[in-house]
Amino acid sequence: MNITVEIVKELRERTGAGVLDCKKALVETQGDLEAAARVLRERGLAEAAKRANREAREGRIECYVHHGSRIASMVELNCETDFVAHTEEFINLAHELAMQVAATSPRFLAVEDVPEEVLAEERTVARSKIEGNKPEHIIERIVEGRLKKFYEEACLLEQSSIRDPEYKVKDQIIEVSAKTGENIVLRRFARFEVGA
Repeated sequence: MNITVEIVKELRERTGAGVLDCKKALVETQGDLEAAARVLRERGLAEAAKRANREAREGRIECYVHHGSRIASMVELNCETDFVAHTEEFINLAHELAMQVAATSPRFLAVEDVPEEVLAEERTVARSKIEGNKPEHIIERIVEGRLKKFYEEACLLEQSSIRDPEYKVKDQIIEVSAKTGENIVLRRFARFEVGA
């Protein structure tokens, strides 16, 4: 199979991967651009998972003030080097995350941050709405489904992206981590609303 320079260039522009990696992926998928993009994404995600334990102490604080100046948000996004903190991908990600916080008003950063008493209350509320109508084993599954929905609304990393609902916020971070080759961590966030 003949892999042209044009198709390698197109895949590189789509994925941000290196030329050699693009060519290998295209050879592996026999020139199928979509399959090659998937292969590169999976490899990038695997590499990002390996980097997750590396220390991220550089980065930026990004602020977003919504039109009318009634809602604002701030995020701290960290990476490993100052160089990556100044890349367009990293800056765009920080801005997207600040907009996400302003738009969705998350209560927690991650699932692990939800206090046990909040979880117990959510379980009780979910159970009380359906108890008596269903068998116990079904009630448990429904309660777990409602908790999953709670996490998707209350935890920033579990939320669907406001730009592309197909992706979760944590997937956006992993994708930029794969492109930059560094561990990227959303450290904290704050949201302000006039009168709230």
